[in-house]
Parts: sequence; structure tokens; C-alpha cells
Amino acid sequence: MQAVVLAAGKGTRLRPLTEDKPKALVEVDGKPLVEDVFDNLREIGVTEFVVVVGYQKERIIERYGDEYEGVPITYAHQREQLGLAHAILQAEPHVDHDFVLMLGDNIFRGNLGDVINRQREERADAAFLVEEVPYEEASRYGVCDTNEYGEIVEVVEKPDDPPSNLVMTGFYTFTPAIFHACHLVQPSDRGEYELPDAIDLLVQSGRTIDAIRMDGWRIDVGYPADREKAEERLREAAPPVTER
Repeated sequence: MQAVVLAAGKGTRLRPLTEDKPKALVEVDGKPLVEDVFDNLREIGVTEFVVVVGYQKERIIERYGDEYEGVPITYAHQREQLGLAHAILQAEPHVDHDFVLMLGDNIFRGNLGDVINRQREERADAAFLVEEVPYEEASRYGVCDTNEYGEIVEVVEKPDDPPSNLVMTGFYTFTPAIFHACHLVQPSDRGEYELPDAIDLLVQSGRTIDAIRMDGWRIDVGYPADREKAEERLREAAPPVTER
């Protein structure tokens, strides 16, 4: 299976950590964010990475070259930061079947493999890893509404009045139908092509999208404080060192 990894961001909210590097190379507990993503994807059986790069892309390309731990890498270039749906379209020429999409700035520890298995078993058009957050925080995310079967029936980007407290986490599986939906998306009020808008088009066209609840944890590393929180969680989860 191929995985598209979105790693084109500047990480302006992470400054000063991103003053001399792209967001994807910010280290958390000694490992770059994108490298943690690569390791997670390798563990669930991904056999090819398509990495969307943009800001200081040469730093990422020089570091990883054309493979990571034996997994080949193809680079797609997002020359302007115009939203996640726009970023996904840059990978379209390199993807020819179902694929995983993972944001390059999240630290995940959990049931990522369940998302792939659900799409394969149910023959869904997409499957997303979702998590519950406090209602007062839901408006910061892409919010999902589901039916009695656990299928997503609506996705709203950062709504003032969230329909639920179930939010997208940044890990998805898609069929190539998502590319057609991304082509149809119109710019949002902030001038970006939003992924939730593309997903909503899939839903409206009758596509089946399954929501898989997270069993574990994840941290979106958007600010320096998030990096500190992620490092604490990783150290708590690390096996104890035994003395010889």
C-alpha cells in the first residue's frame, strides 16, 4: 500500500523551532516528526511513501533521499500553501490505487492498522481514525457526524456550533475518488482548499466512509508546548531501562 505524507508546511506557530528547518524536521524526543510518521507507516505494512514537500523541501529531500529504511520515497512539490485538499492533489500523479494519507506533524501511538483493515474488509470508499474531544475544543478541528452504523455523514471544518465532539485525527485511507472531490472543492473563506469540503463531497455522492475510534493517543505538534507534551508522553510510554 502507498502512503501520502503531507510535509510541506512552514510551521510558523512552532517558531523558534522552525526558524532554520521545515516543520516536518522538528525533533520530538530526538526524532524528526516526519521520521516518526515513516516508522508508524512501516509498522502497518506501507510499502511506498509519496511525500508532499514545499517549504525548505531540499532539507527533507537531502536528508532522506529516495528511500527510508528500505521503503522507496517519491516527492511531490506543493509550491503554494493552499490547503490540505490542494496538497493531496500534488500527489495524484504518483498514486494509482487505494492509499493511506497521514499528516506529517502528528505523533500517533494507537490502532492505525485498524483503519486499513476496516477499508479492506468493508470495501468502504474511505476510513478515518477519529477521537472524542471536549465539546469546547471541537471547533478547533474538522468535526465528524456519524450515523448508527458508525459511518460518517457530515464533516465540518472548525464549526462554531459543532454537530458532535468527534474529530478527525490526521490519519485516513482513501480510494482515488478523493482526487476527483479535491478537484471540485472551491476555496474557503480563508482562501484554502479544505480537505473536509472534499470529504463532504464524497459523502454527498453516496460514498461510504467509516469512522474508527482511536485506541491510544495522538498529539498534533502545532506549538512548542505540544512538542513538550509529546515528549512527556513518549518518555512515559518508553520501556524502563534495566541495569546489568
